[in-house]
Amino acid sequence: MTNANPTGPDNRRPLASRQTGWAAALTHMLAKTSITPNQISVASMVAAAAAGAALWSAGLADDAFQRAILLVAAALFCQLRLLCNLLDGMVAIEAGKSASDGAFWNEMPDRVSDLLILAGLGYGVGQPALGWAAVALAIFTAYVRELGRACGLSADFSGPMAKPHRMALVTAAALASVLEPLWNGHNELLLAALWLVAVGAGVTVVRRAARLVRGLRARQP
Repeated sequence: MTNANPTGPDNRRPLASRQTGWAAALTHMLAKTSITPNQISVASMVAAAAAGAALWSAGLADDAFQRAILLVAAALFCQLRLLCNLLDGMVAIEAGKSASDGAFWNEMPDRVSDLLILAGLGYGVGQPALGWAAVALAIFTAYVRELGRACGLSADFSGPMAKPHRMALVTAAALASVLEPLWNGHNELLLAALWLVAVGAGVTVVRRAARLVRGLRARQP
């Protein structure tokens, strides 16, 4: 998840997948190549761009088969984005290839990726304003987390709509939407997922902000 870890393990997102054998094997394989953690971070934005484009195109597609292919592609690219987010940090830290500018490449691509995926989803379901609201709130969750770090607190990765939760929901909605023609539906599940992301991210912002204030007050002598 991180290219550089200047403030300790408390500032890495807790991920069970980091301890799996397949993740360790992929990290070992990448560590032996010239691929850098920053390049993996850039790849996450490419995957996000593909996911956002697929969601946008799927929402506008009239052909059921074409729409299904686009939705499956969107789900796969969302997960590829998360895989890149996992591997950039593991290659950086576990494989010892961190860079001095890693902190930038840890955060900026994630914000761009959220924008590409959620805005694409918004345009795909015909609700661009809702899509951009979801983008703003998703970015705001990261802002509050980083504000806490700047104030000397540990990073707060709490939900209910942190990045892995957002991507899991969009992935599940994309796959479930493949079945919508069975009941003559079209984009209802994707629209519901977008609303959940927006509302959930808003709740996450408020929750993290409250925890940040409590943490700061607890440090008072």
